[in-house]
Amino acid sequence: MIIVNTESIPGRKIVAVKGMVQGNTVRAKHIGRDIAASLKNIVGGELKGYTELLIDSRRQAVARMIAQAEELQADAIVNVRFATSSITAGAAELYVYGTAVVVE
Repeated sequence: MIIVNTESIPGRKIVAVKGMVQGNTVRAKHIGRDIAASLKNIVGGELKGYTELLIDSRRQAVARMIAQAEELQADAIVNVRFATSSITAGAAELYVYGTAVVVE
């Protein structure tokens, strides 16, 4: 599966548009991560627990989007975009979407 955030894929021609595909996940913060983040706020630095949470969320959302594209028999996804939103205090959604296409 070719995944790009551009409208086209260099060297490939889009021969069919299968439709929009998307994937998402909603994750809650972990109390252990919150404690570590509070300490990091004092001394500064990367919040590695949250970084890992976002990486895992992104992977899961992309995998769900790919699964939808495969169901549509697409072999590429173009115009991929990510969005996040707060669901409740301490929980957020990571959403990814794009257009499933067939290329030659």
